[in-house]
Amino acid sequence: MQSDAVAGIILGVAVGLAAGVGGYTFVYAKGASYLTDRPEACTNCHIMREQYGGWVKSSHRMVAVCNDCHTPSGLLAKYLTKASNGFWHSFAFTTGRFPDSLRIKPHNLRITENKCRECHQDIVEAIQGLHREAAKLSCVRCHSAVGHPS
Repeated sequence: MQSDAVAGIILGVAVGLAAGVGGYTFVYAKGASYLTDRPEACTNCHIMREQYGGWVKSSHRMVAVCNDCHTPSGLLAKYLTKASNGFWHSFAFTTGRFPDSLRIKPHNLRITENKCRECHQDIVEAIQGLHREAAKLSCVRCHSAVGHPS
């Protein structure tokens, strides 16, 4: 009976500590901003300021925000992608394991490629009509600086 009480106290302290540290981290890291579509949220991390500045100067600024190009369609898919990216970005910055020059991961590159093709469907269909191998072409390979040029 007494060991159950001690276990309950330990569990309560552990849960409280996890909730406290998690809550503090969420507030400190401006976690609520990542639940929005506001591009400024991407600048919470100093390493993304150059990309944000490039986006502000780009032609896409008037028609798309970061999430339009970097997250899949659908609420669940969008927030699962944001959560995964957020976790791995936080992990990399916390441990100091991030490259000086940002590189898009293959999964995120596929998302961005699909979003290019979705928004520019008429152009993609015109190109595919001329080139049999057009499905293998990459929009991002040739137009890498379109969304946020340096």
